[in-house]
Amino acid sequence: MLAKRLKHYFYEADIHIDKIQRAKKVLEPVMPLKSLKLEEKYLDKLDILAFRFAKLQDLLGEKIFRNILEYSGYPVDGKRFVEILAELEKEKFLDVDSWIELRKYRNFLAHEYPHEEELRIEAINFIFENSDYLIEITKKLEKYYHEIESSGN
Repeated sequence: MLAKRLKHYFYEADIHIDKIQRAKKVLEPVMPLKSLKLEEKYLDKLDILAFRFAKLQDLLGEKIFRNILEYSGYPVDGKRFVEILAELEKEKFLDVDSWIELRKYRNFLAHEYPHEEELRIEAINFIFENSDYLIEITKKLEKYYHEIESSGN
């Protein structure tokens, strides 16, 4: 059951990753942003980038992290999220400080602050530059999932 759930989560993650990468490809000519006064096609891709980045980070934090550790045999019952992050850092899947920073920018973009354009631009530029790190975390965990699966767990 857990393996099936993880397989579904990684399938969903791959969809988010594909959308992020497609959006970034279109956005390359206008990055790093200096203004939000852009053609509609770029604004649409910025929305997709921010939305899919948030969805991927939420999926990792809410579903994949705890489940992959449980699937590997790590006891997750009663563990707080910071303990889950610490274990993932110990296993070299992520850096806790980097995860928290990604979360900060994701949260900023999740809440519209129209009067704070400079901060929105900073957040978008940060996400554009650092989305590959989020993808890297996902791919490491997906590889680990397949290793466990092929070992007969």
